[in-house]
Amino acid sequence: MFIVEPLPYDQTVIQRILPHRYPFLLVDRITEFEPDKRIVGIKNVSANERVLAREPGQRPTLPPTMLTEAVAQVGAIMILAKPENRDKLIFFMGIDHVRFRKPVYAGDQVEITATVKRLRSKMGWLHGVARVNGEVCAEGTMTFALGPKDEKA
Repeated sequence: MFIVEPLPYDQTVIQRILPHRYPFLLVDRITEFEPDKRIVGIKNVSANERVLAREPGQRPTLPPTMLTEAVAQVGAIMILAKPENRDKLIFFMGIDHVRFRKPVYAGDQVEITATVKRLRSKMGWLHGVARVNGEVCAEGTMTFALGPKDEKA
């Protein structure tokens, strides 16, 4: 059983699932969700985000590392929405075959799709794709692991 909320998931629902908070929460909305199969999220890139790369005379761009983290967070929402994973943390273990195809600029809306490649009880693999206006900006295969929350922290 998964968290049952009507789509789209807004910040309130997302923050019940993910432990991330501003400025580290990089998902604004979840628009599609097929449990254990696929999830689609939205990242709105605001011009006032501190992480944007700002070169004189250039448009502010979202660094590829932050785009990768946004893709990972969308995938994490699908995994952590399962009740059996509610008391766990998800760890980003790696990304393979990553390709950054075009920059993401301030003002862009990024549609992020994460599709399950393989799931096990404590780890899994997801294929993530980030698009702006239908054009692929980044894609890769993410590996994650689940672990217990540290109650002593």
